[in-house]
Amino acid sequence: MILSFKSFIGEEIKEVLEPLAELRIQVFRDYPYLYDGSIDYEREYLKTYTNAPQSFLFAVFNTDQMVGATTCIPLKDETAEVREPFLKASTDLNTICYFGESILLKEYRGQGLGNRFFEEREAHARNLGAQFSVFCAIKRPETHPLRPADYQDLKPFWKKRGYSKSETLQSLFSWKDIDEPEESPKLMEYWTKTL
Repeated sequence: MILSFKSFIGEEIKEVLEPLAELRIQVFRDYPYLYDGSIDYEREYLKTYTNAPQSFLFAVFNTDQMVGATTCIPLKDETAEVREPFLKASTDLNTICYFGESILLKEYRGQGLGNRFFEEREAHARNLGAQFSVFCAIKRPETHPLRPADYQDLKPFWKKRGYSKSETLQSLFSWKDIDEPEESPKLMEYWTKTL
């Protein structure tokens, strides 16, 4: 297996918008996100990244197929629901780089790409002059009926990378789970690191 890597900045992300949208739908359909996504929603959501001149996408390809991707963006350019808890905490948004998705098809996991994703985003954040990097993750109950028996919790990996869970920063994002008739709010918790 020979993988190739490519970075995209701002508007350049438009070049790979469709495969990125399809990959997000495919990977986030699994637990814990259980996201029942659509291409139309993804196109609209990803405009946040294509409209931000300092946004960053690092993508992994096997031949011509995108098999993994990770993004980051200055927090000031993120959506209102992401910015809200930081504004409530009177945080200077200009000091923070927000890390979006890290998505990878199952057969490519366990090869160190998760670490590479963080390294690439942290390097971009430092180049922007950010002092902190943050991301959020869904909080699901341990007893969730769709939690697979072999589910691997990523919290130990995040802690090893130097991230700690904020006790105060939280958001509610809404989407439709694969077992839901309509959208419902999901609690998202933030993880932070000083760069």
